[in-house]
Amino acid sequence: MNLTTSAQRALKRNLTLEDALPTRMPVYVDSVAYLFGATALMSFLLLVVTGVLLALGGPFWYHTNSVGRFLDDAHFWSVQVFFAGLIAHLATKFFLGAWRGGRWATWMVGALLFASGIFTGLTGYLLQTNWDSQWIATQAKDAMNAAGIGAIFNTMDVGQVLMLHAVVMPLVVGAGIGVHLFLIRRDSPVRPYED
Repeated sequence: MNLTTSAQRALKRNLTLEDALPTRMPVYVDSVAYLFGATALMSFLLLVVTGVLLALGGPFWYHTNSVGRFLDDAHFWSVQVFFAGLIAHLATKFFLGAWRGGRWATWMVGALLFASGIFTGLTGYLLQTNWDSQWIATQAKDAMNAAGIGAIFNTMDVGQVLMLHAVVMPLVVGAGIGVHLFLIRRDSPVRPYED
């Protein structure tokens, strides 16, 4: 047995074709409360695109190039929309009771995604390559050393931070989004509370 066969069997057991690619959504999904997750998802995709373009030029070019400054600004504002969408999504799902009906795993994956997004954002602050990022890096280095993980992650190493911020964490967040969407499609969106 190989991994592809195992993955196909798991998907067939847990996800029907109608769940994976629905042609009709429940009536209750036609609400602004279900818009915030899509907002966060679209801004994440824009973050990936702008982040890849920024990383191709290296960690400093966007300070001196007008195209780089535009991409840097687009990346910055995409982060703002991403976190605004995430917080609104988290709040609406909390008040809708999104963990009901055995959906606790979807809720937990979403919480881990939120924490991963925060860590990714913090590594982004280290890549500004200005006085602010230098101050943040030295303070974070002291915190990492105090926590005993300073040998694993050096906040003063721009190359290591760039790799973590531009490659590792987006892959972690992207995989988490995939699992989150899989669970939503498998279990269907949560119904509103009954009156």
